Amino acid sequence: MTQDAKTAADTAQQTPLGAAAAAGILPVQAIRALISGGALASGEPTEPGQLQPASVDLRLGPKAYRVRASFLPGPGGAVADRLDDLKLHEFDIEHGAVLETGCVYVVPLLESLKLPDAISASANPKSSTGRLDVFTRVIADGVSAFDLVPAGYRGPLYAEICPQTFPIVVRKGSKLSQLRFRHGDPRESDAGLENLQATQTLVSGAKADIHDGIALSVALVGDGEGLVGYRARKHTGVVDVDRPGACAVADYWEPVRADAKQRLILDPDQFYILASKEAVHIPPTHAAEMMPFNPLVGEFRVHYAGFMDPGFGHSPAGGAGSRVVLEVRSHTVPFILEDGQIIGRLVYERMMEVPEILYGRDLGSNYQAQGLKLSKHFR
Repeated sequence: MTQDAKTAADTAQQTPLGAAAAAGILPVQAIRALISGGALASGEPTEPGQLQPASVDLRLGPKAYRVRASFLPGPGGAVADRLDDLKLHEFDIEHGAVLETGCVYVVPLLESLKLPDAISASANPKSSTGRLDVFTRVIADGVSAFDLVPAGYRGPLYAEICPQTFPIVVRKGSKLSQLRFRHGDPRESDAGLENLQATQTLVSGAKADIHDGIALSVALVGDGEGLVGYRARKHTGVVDVDRPGACAVADYWEPVRADAKQRLILDPDQFYILASKEAVHIPPTHAAEMMPFNPLVGEFRVHYAGFMDPGFGHSPAGGAGSRVVLEVRSHTVPFILEDGQIIGRLVYERMMEVPEILYGRDLGSNYQAQGLKLSKHFR
C-alpha cells in the first residue's frame, strides 16, 4: 500500500491525518479503506461496480417518502424529524415503484457515514441520472446545504429525488447519486491548469480559456446530418433506471438540428441534451467537476451531473476525443445559444494518489470516448 493510501486507511480507523498528508480527492483504494474501517458503512455488502475511480455510488434504501416540498434540516435538525412533519405518504420501493414528474421524494440511503475529522464529502448525480433530467440531491442531518457533508459527520444520508421530464422506476439498490471524499482543499490553481494544458492538453482547441477553472463551450455546428442535440418529449412512458437499453430513442426524444446561423433557441422549461465543442481530458492525477453556470450571463442550467473521474478522455484508457454531454434547461424566458458560446467551467482537483482503476479502461464505462450521447437507458 502506498503512503497516501495508508494515510487514508489510518484515517478510516479514526487516526488523524498527519501534517505531511497532501490535500487531495481520495482514490478508490482509499475509499475501500474507509469502508473497511467503518467510516463508510452500509447494512448491505458493497456491490461490484459501486466503487468508481474517485467516488462511490450511493444506493436507495427500501422505503420512500413523498413530501410536500424540498427542505433542509438546518443546524441541529434531523431529516427524520422533518419527514414526520412534511411527508404526504410513505411507500415501499423494495421491488420497484414509480416516481412521478413534478413530485418531491426523499429516500433514506443504504450508506451512512462516520467521517474522520479531516475528511469531508460532496455528492452529485450520476451521469445517467442527469441525462434523464432527474433532479436529485443528497441531504445530511444538521447540514444547511445540499450535496455537502462536512468533515467529521456521523449519521445517515438521504436522497431527495424530483423527476423533471420522465417518470422513473426505482427500487432498493438503485444508484442515482455518487459521493466523493476530499482531504483539505485540492483545487488546482489557474497556473497549475496552464501547466497541465501545456503538457497534457486538458481541452482541445487553439487556446484554452482559463480563469477560475477551464471554460467549455457548446457545439452547434452539427454532424453530417446536422444533428446537434436532442429535446425531450413530454408525456412519455416511464424509464426504469436499472434497465439499460430498454427505451426507444424516438419515444422519448426528438432530434435537434443545426440552423443556418449555428444557433439554438432554448424554449423555457424544455430539457435538451447537447455536447461540448471541446474534447476533454481528465488525467489520472486529477478529478474534475463542472461548476454551475453563472446566471449573470444567461438564465439556464447546464450539466446536472458534474463529477468527472480520473481517466475520462485519457488516451491510454480509450478515451481520446471524449466530449462532455450537457444537460441543459432554460428558465423563464427563451434563450439563444450560439456555436462556441461558453456554457460552463471545469474545476480540476488533485488526487491524493493515482487511482487503482481509471474511468473507461478498467470499468467498461458507458460514456468513455463519447460524442453527443443519450443516457444508457436508450437504444
